[in-house]
Amino acid sequence: MEAFKLSVKPWSPCFLLGFFALLAFLASFADAETHYHQFVVQQTPITRLCRTRNRITVNGQFPGPALEVRNGDSLVIRVINSAQYNITMHWHGIRQLRNPWADGPEYVTQCPIQPGGTYTYRFTIIDQEGTLWWHAHSRWLRATVYGALIIYPRLGSPYPFPTPKREFPILLGEWWDRNPMDVLRQAQFTGGPPNVSDAYTINGQPGDLYRCSSRETVRIPVDTKETILLRIINSALNQELFFAIANHQMTVVAIDALYTRPLTTRVIMIGPGQTTDVLLTADQTPARYYLAARAYQTAMNAAFDNTTTTAILEYKDASCKKGQPAPRPILPQLPAFNDTATATAFTTALRSPSRVNVPTNIDVSLFFTVGLGLNNCPRPNSPRCQGPNGTRFTASMNNVSFIFPRRTSLMQAYYQGIPGVFTTDFPPVPPVQFNYTGNVPRGLWQPSTGTKLYKLRYGSSVQLVLQDTSIVSTEDHPMHLHGYHFYVVGSGFGNFNPQTDPARFNLVDPPQRNTVGTPPGGWVAIRFIADNPGIWLMHCHLDAHLVLGLAMAFLVENGAGQLQSVVAPPVDLPRC
Repeated sequence: MEAFKLSVKPWSPCFLLGFFALLAFLASFADAETHYHQFVVQQTPITRLCRTRNRITVNGQFPGPALEVRNGDSLVIRVINSAQYNITMHWHGIRQLRNPWADGPEYVTQCPIQPGGTYTYRFTIIDQEGTLWWHAHSRWLRATVYGALIIYPRLGSPYPFPTPKREFPILLGEWWDRNPMDVLRQAQFTGGPPNVSDAYTINGQPGDLYRCSSRETVRIPVDTKETILLRIINSALNQELFFAIANHQMTVVAIDALYTRPLTTRVIMIGPGQTTDVLLTADQTPARYYLAARAYQTAMNAAFDNTTTTAILEYKDASCKKGQPAPRPILPQLPAFNDTATATAFTTALRSPSRVNVPTNIDVSLFFTVGLGLNNCPRPNSPRCQGPNGTRFTASMNNVSFIFPRRTSLMQAYYQGIPGVFTTDFPPVPPVQFNYTGNVPRGLWQPSTGTKLYKLRYGSSVQLVLQDTSIVSTEDHPMHLHGYHFYVVGSGFGNFNPQTDPARFNLVDPPQRNTVGTPPGGWVAIRFIADNPGIWLMHCHLDAHLVLGLAMAFLVENGAGQLQSVVAPPVDLPRC
């Protein structure tokens, strides 16, 4: 039989279709740019709440500089550490395909940049657009080291929603009057909970409900009837937040740089690490209205910052009598701090814009418990045992409290074949099954410790159920997976039931995220394809819990060939 041949004559329809498709493909890369930045990490005097404090910043700015790029662009960011602490930078939500060396968590994908050292992060935005952010990934330095990372569509590609007239980043944060690193050190010494923040902030400013803050309160000008886009980022170190705008509705159009079906709401709940893009139309009586955020707190009997941060939405044509101060803005009605019903109604209403390709044939099914724990002390009354009943707080996943290495990073150990740094025996299910949200026997409150990874074959489809526990307290833990986004296919309260709960999974249009909360006293199920080789940290984005060990890491093996394998490390990768 004669071999089949495809003959395409020049300028035939088939040739022209292929030719123009090639031109379009090349044009998409022709529009791409490379952005060069220099980040100088340094001490900067910052005045907040009547006091001036030295804090670690980038380029002397708080928040740090916003990075604005387009889908397909590349970034080259040289970080110079002129501060007194080790530091790394994480580009939160960037998938870093085959390039974990640019991901940033210290002792996971790199050793930290030591004082006086430098490291250049190089990465390309591949098929991502929307709102992300960057932050320090070294202990509590991200309290003041963070900024927006905005990815616009490629040139000629519109938003999948009405184009707003203007856009504003809204970075929610926390402020401590004390050096946050000292707050962390005290908690690590005593084993008790860390001191809560003194204020929340919007774009670095507490707002005029705090002392000495009225002059610097952030103001957002609008014209009557215009529509603007707010890119909301929760940069807070340890607190989930409710956010609302007085007398105005918001339409959610994206979360974690992934578009959503439009969702109209009066309030959003946003966890640390998450982003939410909303459209707002200035359709109210011209006046001044507060944007406000305050705590969504789910841990029982735990101290938290119960203050409210504000910014002001100002209609430009609002009438004001000459020589008189502007009237006080209208304050929105925010939910009670423990209003889990409102938080749940918001998160469960989120959907992808249309049908998505959710993995249905699962290769790896995992079940991870997440939560706090207590370590017993040989001397319960000592200054180092200030947890409940003379214990020390700890945290774990599947009863393993994660220990970060110190003599090299996990990726460097894996790539260079250095033994003894980690093991790959992280348990796929809890070592001991128990009533996770009931009365847990005290013998299960103290976890083991280790640097344990879970190995995934390249291309495998993964289902992971994250189960909150009632050890110490049930709590909503915002869990972030580096190097991936995933489908949130289901959630519920109580213990996950593998026989009945999967029947209620949304396998049609679930939302996609890179950070998802575990309902307090409940569970959440996610699915993803392990198509990004490397070592990728998964952890609670409450940094008070991360330092206690609420983390693990996936080791995704190389696939077949160069395009499914980790790239070689850069020559300037920091040494430990």
